[in-house]
Amino acid sequence: MSLPLLEPTLSGPRIVPVLVLDDVRTAVPLAQALVAGGLTTLEVTMRTPAALACAEAIAAQVPGALVGLGTLTKPEHFAQARDAGARFLVSPGLTDCLAEAAKATGLPYLPGIATVSEALIAAEHGFRELKFFPAMLNGGAPALRGMVPLLPEIRFCPTGGIKAENVKEILSLPNVFALGGTWLTPADVVRDKRWGDIERLAREASALTV
Repeated sequence: MSLPLLEPTLSGPRIVPVLVLDDVRTAVPLAQALVAGGLTTLEVTMRTPAALACAEAIAAQVPGALVGLGTLTKPEHFAQARDAGARFLVSPGLTDCLAEAAKATGLPYLPGIATVSEALIAAEHGFRELKFFPAMLNGGAPALRGMVPLLPEIRFCPTGGIKAENVKEILSLPNVFALGGTWLTPADVVRDKRWGDIERLAREASALTV
């Protein structure tokens, strides 16, 4: 079965802000600031009770945003994410049950892997786009570079510990189609609703991909 891919539908620069949101009232202006700064592919993580509502609000109210849901760790999360308007799905790992739930949605899915063995298991399930996580703890760019000859058909979106200074090196790798990170939405900046600072960080990140 041919599974849908995220890369062909990526919107804007190849940087995906990873968002931890607990207030719908914050979600929309935060997403608007990121989109205004040029980052239009957004991952809302299922780490808070408000995550689904936040993703649904962004999908409905922020034109141009390509919204995904991440940290999907239970089979029931996948249908919930689809129904909230997610355009892609992300997990920190992979199990047989998660693979089947992801396929049932018909959406692009990035299962998380940390080793070559885990990548091979994901490939056996039919997934060719994977999340390398946590990226920096597992070797960062050198580890991904080492996977190029071993897994020539696999493309990665690394996340976890990535900072602005790592972006150019990681995106230069032939097996990386995008990367994600939380550095674009510092907790204190979001708490203080400094949307201009968020837009500036997004613009600076966008410039790194040119």
